[in-house]
Amino acid sequence: MDVDRGQNEPGGPPSLLLVEDDPGDALIVEELVVDSAPEMTVVWVQTLARAREELVRNVPDCVLLDLHLPDASGLEAVARVQEIADSVPIVVLTGLAEERTGLEALSVGAQDYLVKGRVEPDLFGRAVRYAIQRKHAEIAAAELQASRLHAQENARLERGLLPSPLLRDGQDFAVVSRYRPGRASALLGGDFYDVVQTDDGTVHVLIGDVSGHGPDEAALGVALRIAWRTLVLSGVTGPQRLHRLEEILVAERTESRYFASMTNLCMPPDRRTVEVMRAGHPGLLLRHAGTVEWVEAPGGPALGLLPGVANWPVHEMELPEAGSIVLFTDGLFEGHRGPGPERLGEEGLLELARERAHLPPAEFTDALIDAAERLADSRGGLSDDVAVVHVQWNRK
Repeated sequence: MDVDRGQNEPGGPPSLLLVEDDPGDALIVEELVVDSAPEMTVVWVQTLARAREELVRNVPDCVLLDLHLPDASGLEAVARVQEIADSVPIVVLTGLAEERTGLEALSVGAQDYLVKGRVEPDLFGRAVRYAIQRKHAEIAAAELQASRLHAQENARLERGLLPSPLLRDGQDFAVVSRYRPGRASALLGGDFYDVVQTDDGTVHVLIGDVSGHGPDEAALGVALRIAWRTLVLSGVTGPQRLHRLEEILVAERTESRYFASMTNLCMPPDRRTVEVMRAGHPGLLLRHAGTVEWVEAPGGPALGLLPGVANWPVHEMELPEAGSIVLFTDGLFEGHRGPGPERLGEEGLLELARERAHLPPAEFTDALIDAAERLADSRGGLSDDVAVVHVQWNRK
């Protein structure tokens, strides 16, 4: 039998891998191919071990599988092919007295079965093509279901990571918050934020980022965000707040390698000052008088890096009249700024912000993220999650 080693292009003639130890039966299959679909290409192997080599080297469009091989038999053969290449459809070849086995093979994942000696050329070609189409439909359905589950999980995580601000009077304080997941539409990562106004009128703002990506990191971010809101409403202030959060992080994390950076703001109702505590997090942008400044307040290490040892100073800064503050996670500036290796970086982000300083808060926030994404498009977009929070007192 002729052997074709090349993989067919999508939409081209089907390629078959025939796993059959009997040369006579293999010859019958060859004749069926010639009579029903001469454009098909066939690779013939006599053992499952050789089938494994072929499946690794060149994935076919369909596997024709005999259930009586020297190194595998019955449904075991189907299972072993699925272990090697679960995306490839399988058509089982059975003997005259083994039709029940063929039906059982369908129940464990084969797409069809053919009874040796009872196969006409038209039936053979149709069975192969139908098996390929059924497998494509199964894969598409599985991908759709996975996409739906991801969307549902993202919605659940979003409620925990990205809550609505808790403000006593929305007329006094304005919040613009945005979140963009990294490329590949992955689950939300560990970026989180929150805004809470206490009874004395002080507005507390948090932005944070748990190291790594995945459900464990996201769950840890949710725990920290909820704990922070609880601490704020309970009256815990200053460095004690971050110490308590670090204790929770250490208790909740599943591995010691997890840590969390964050910036905590306290904005008293005098509207003239801001207290900043920074734990391993990037600086912030201060918008005022039509320009933007980068502010790098003194800080300490990220939570969880030096448990029980670290300290975080409280830095008080002046808030210019009508000034606003923009907090963000490092995904906003760690993306590339073109096809080369150069990153946007902090200076590049500040440049983008100054070019858009004239825009109102919502437009400024969206334009800043869009600009960073466009610069990274040639490298597949922003690879990390991005959270941005723009806060300011409304004019009286």
